Amino acid sequence: MKLVILGGGGFRVPLVYRALLADRSPGRVTEVALFDLDPGRLAAIGVVLAELAARVPDAPAVTTSTDLDEAVRGADFVFSAIRVGGLEGRAADESVAAGCGVLGQETVGAGGVVYGLRTVPVALDIARRISELAPEAWVINFTNPAGMVTEAMSAHLGHRVIGICDSPVGLGKRVARAAGVTLEDAWLDYAGLNHLGWLRGVHVAGRDVLPDLLADAARLESFEEGKLFGAEWLRSLGAIPNEYLHYYYFTREAVEAGASRGAFLLEQQKRFYAAPSWESWDRTRLEREQTYMAETRDEERDSDDLDGGGYERVALDLMHAIASDKRTTLILNVPNRTTLRCLDSEAVVEVPSLVDANGARPISVSQVPDEGVGLVTTLKVVERATIKAAISGERAHAVKALALHPLVDSVNVARRIVDTHPLLQRFSTP
Repeated sequence: MKLVILGGGGFRVPLVYRALLADRSPGRVTEVALFDLDPGRLAAIGVVLAELAARVPDAPAVTTSTDLDEAVRGADFVFSAIRVGGLEGRAADESVAAGCGVLGQETVGAGGVVYGLRTVPVALDIARRISELAPEAWVINFTNPAGMVTEAMSAHLGHRVIGICDSPVGLGKRVARAAGVTLEDAWLDYAGLNHLGWLRGVHVAGRDVLPDLLADAARLESFEEGKLFGAEWLRSLGAIPNEYLHYYYFTREAVEAGASRGAFLLEQQKRFYAAPSWESWDRTRLEREQTYMAETRDEERDSDDLDGGGYERVALDLMHAIASDKRTTLILNVPNRTTLRCLDSEAVVEVPSLVDANGARPISVSQVPDEGVGLVTTLKVVERATIKAAISGERAHAVKALALHPLVDSVNVARRIVDTHPLLQRFSTP
């Protein structure tokens, strides 16, 4: 089976390959084709993968290419993990937003909109070419903003594109551990959009163990989200929010923190790509995980959350369920159908989904909390406005997408971001 990884020179690719090496299931991947526009990054990741493969006699063969058509032909699955503009673009997103006094995080607020504006046109072109060159391939989208990009790509790929994120399963793992149950035995009642969801129940053998956890402050504040939001706030919500909701519930504090994750990662990864090896990659990965959302914490991240093994495991579970018709349930980004009443049927949502050879279908869950409905519907409007702006290239549409976001509090700020961002020059003419 052939797997294509778009953004094959990306830093997290070894996580996927390491998971493939450990996979002994029937129908496993035997060929991995890495595509990237940067041959230097491809070569660096190739060094790391070769070191990993040297320990495994039947490791999947790895090929590299800077030609998208060449890489995609004959694909069974395509992992899309591109970063349009690179980390330099992410750093610019953050610094421009910060200079305007608003949040610049890459998937939340101004940063997320700007990232979407430059990513959607590229993602759409990729979707068109996959539909022509590998029409039977399934596309698993990692590219952020994941929900927005998945919805855009579905215009050409239909149900054959599915978005994934490791945030919900990471949240579920931490909550299950705090509740004294195993994630494998639990069903997570989770609803929302990508980076904008709430865990509303943890069901084990027909019983929801979340209320007991919410009633125990010590256990509730023993894991990352409990520390992040505090027991009092979580009890008032009656749910555990995705960690990215910190940026909405504590907006002033997040803006004041002013952390530039993109600039940090840019400098960190420059060192790795200059002298690539498995050892330097793993050291850099650990530092990356330790500093994840560091601006929101007063202490070091729990060691249980530093082992990686998030999105790549979700991706492999999804791939196996489709390829082997092995029914499983995963939290995915899929068209809503009738799952969340506050959104239309075509809106891509992040909810538990039943997966088999026919793809992924959302299943019944609790609705978005009442106080989250307005936020979810507004953000879906923003996502679609961003897609429209990205396709049209018109300044007015780009300004509108930014101005509609609840974390961008001024039309004039939206105009200033569009007109001063170095990677939005195609939108800068009134």
